[in-house]
Amino acid sequence: MTTLGTGVLRVRHWLRDHPLALDGALALGVLVSMIIGSFADPSSHNGPAFGTRTPGAGSVLLMVLSALALVWRRRNPMAVLVATGGLTFVELVMVDPPAPVVMSVVIALYTIAARTDRPTTWRVGLLTMAALTAAAMLYGSAPWYSQENFGVFAWTGMASAAGDAVRSRRAFVDAIRERAERAERTREEEARRRVAEERLRIARDLHDVVAHHIALVNVQAGVAAHVMDKRPDQAKQALAHVREASRSALNELRATVGLLRQSGDPEAPTEPAPGLAVLDELVETVRRAGLPVEVACAAGGSPPLTAAVDLAAYRVIQEALTNVRKHAGPGAKAEVSVVRVGATAEVMVLDNGQGNPGGEGEGGGHGLLGMRERVTALGGTLTAGPRYGGGFRVHAILPVKALPQQSEQPDVVGRTGENA
Repeated sequence: MTTLGTGVLRVRHWLRDHPLALDGALALGVLVSMIIGSFADPSSHNGPAFGTRTPGAGSVLLMVLSALALVWRRRNPMAVLVATGGLTFVELVMVDPPAPVVMSVVIALYTIAARTDRPTTWRVGLLTMAALTAAAMLYGSAPWYSQENFGVFAWTGMASAAGDAVRSRRAFVDAIRERAERAERTREEEARRRVAEERLRIARDLHDVVAHHIALVNVQAGVAAHVMDKRPDQAKQALAHVREASRSALNELRATVGLLRQSGDPEAPTEPAPGLAVLDELVETVRRAGLPVEVACAAGGSPPLTAAVDLAAYRVIQEALTNVRKHAGPGAKAEVSVVRVGATAEVMVLDNGQGNPGGEGEGGGHGLLGMRERVTALGGTLTAGPRYGGGFRVHAILPVKALPQQSEQPDVVGRTGENA
């Protein structure tokens, strides 16, 4: 059974690759059917009777020519229909007894219906049906009401309907296949987009973690090297800060890399992502690195900040303070404020330094770009630039789903000093 199925499949593929051979085989089958039908007498009272008549030479010639025209039915179906229709008209008018040459018209009409549009099918089909039926009724040897004449009408009509149905089914199948292919392409594009977004998100997190903590490590290591000989106690304190910053960097790196593990990995970290709840710890590490920071935070209220907004606010402050420490120059101070204004949370980091806290000078850092991408992804806006009179300003507005009755006035902000 498997061998038979494979053989049939190979034959189908071969015929599909050689349409002329298929049309030739079809023409031969139609010729054989017409010749057999020409020996039948349909007017017998007990059904078609064989042996009562024999086709003449003219009928055989018309049948051969009409069958031969079907070989080119795919290349020029309209010309084949005209040729077979003309031969059928000659057969109906001049040959007696008539031969079933109309079978070739049925095949040609089916081909046109299956390969063209519906309006063309119905125009050509109705014209062919009317012309051949009228010729059979007016010029045929049988009475106009004979079943042979109505048979011409029925067969040509069925050919048009069958061809139109096949064309509609092919169009339907092609449409389904196209939608499936388009859906597959869409899924692949969506998968690539998600991978790209995840890579960008992980890159931002790694940049925020590494840039902040390594900057602190670099500062404290420089302090330790500078005072190692003259003030060993201060050097030990600086090295302790280096160790603490390194530990924090390793913990955050472990949490970030853990996102790449497969779902269900028992070693995947379960610590929550950092947010404004640990802002004091972040500020304290920056102060220990030698940058005075004042904090004004009033981000509480209802509804609470979502995890994504909370993390974005924390990362913006972390990156901005890192840039201040690296680029603002000696003697710089920073101010951090987080407030809720209606349906938004506003984060602002100011400094009075003389350098370029944007971090986009030498080396082409990605700090501001990463902050802007993170904020924009949540539907917020971020502006960053020099302040009038010196210093730098980073201002992020993050959307928060607020209750309709929530006040549009900012919460009261309290300012803390160095020891807050």
